[in-house]
Amino acid sequence: MEQIQLKKNAPIGVFDSGVGGISVLKELIKIMPRENYIYYGDSLHAPYGTKTLEQVRSLTRAHAEELFQRGAKGLVVACNTATSAAVRVLREEFPQIPIVGIEPAVKPAATCMENPRVLVMATPMTIREEKLKQLIAKYSDRGEIIPLPCPGLMDFVERGDLEGEDLRRYLTELLYEYTIHPVNSVVLGCTHYPFVKDMVQEILGSEVAIFDGGEGTAREMRRRLEEAGLLTDAETEGTVVFDNSLSGEAKEQKIALCRKLLEKK
Repeated sequence: MEQIQLKKNAPIGVFDSGVGGISVLKELIKIMPRENYIYYGDSLHAPYGTKTLEQVRSLTRAHAEELFQRGAKGLVVACNTATSAAVRVLREEFPQIPIVGIEPAVKPAATCMENPRVLVMATPMTIREEKLKQLIAKYSDRGEIIPLPCPGLMDFVERGDLEGEDLRRYLTELLYEYTIHPVNSVVLGCTHYPFVKDMVQEILGSEVAIFDGGEGTAREMRRRLEEAGLLTDAETEGTVVFDNSLSGEAKEQKIALCRKLLEKK
């Protein structure tokens, strides 16, 4: 790839395996409302959480390079699975570009009180990855940290099913054990999961604290852009361009869902 010329008013690329990264995009816009964004969802190859490390790394690298070719001055990998698989490799390959991944919010969940019981909800691949295992080990002296694989949960969000009865049944069964033996806090370890936060809260109870990594990721992106002298000097609100690896009507439907999720309170 040719040498990349980074420009202040170029867009920030935001990449996810589908629509889940919209939860991170919302935080980016809150913190940097004057920036422009390109949001790219790889729905054609979703879910990433059931793929091999090599598959996820290859897909993430290809889409990152595409965003850089489109002029992105920075990249947010708004997918826990892709972050675990590829962010370190991307930083080595593109050292001049600010690249930020997302990390499950284990630290705030484990330090929110004395000796908490923490449930970490994530995709099967994120749970298997060494990165999450090391993160859990780092804070395991602060309380009991329980990883919970959630196969299929992101699919509800990809379909736009955020409050249906099928989702309620799925979550009720998945979380049943933790209604009998309660937890103090929950980590939403996939960017899709904040969109079902209300139902998780309802099932586990209002006293359970729920954390996700979106805000921290957005703040880190701002810090890196500032450090590189790449924060926009625009004085008006920025724009968002949506793109997706699907084609035709399926692509238009997915982009419409992205817009709907971005507007969701």
